[in-house]
Amino acid sequence: MAALREPMNLGDLLKYEAPNLYSRDVATVAAGQNLTLGTVVARDATDKLVALDTTAVDSAAVAVGVLAFDIDATLIDRADAILIARHAIVASHALTWPAAITAEEQTIAINQLTAAGVLVRQAA
Repeated sequence: MAALREPMNLGDLLKYEAPNLYSRDVATVAAGQNLTLGTVVARDATDKLVALDTTAVDSAAVAVGVLAFDIDATLIDRADAILIARHAIVASHALTWPAAITAEEQTIAINQLTAAGVLVRQAA
């Protein structure tokens, strides 16, 4: 019998958030991306969300939060993304990082998230 595997959901990612949706922001994801729940994101020069790019020399290299749901902005900007931006705890195993991220770059990004108020927990 084939084994079924349930995909990640918000409960796997978000372990604590402030009351009254204070931890969440509605944000715009820049066109050309198909991002999944748990993606660590940054803001580009136009203030739109993009997947964190640790090789960038601009704001796209600074982690600002984590996506709470999948969002497909392949064709156009999507202004309905839910961003976990502050006063929250997320599980490290549910985060989606850039493919070539180093341990040092990941530590820097986690520190940036912590500065924003999004704590990353190993055992969450």
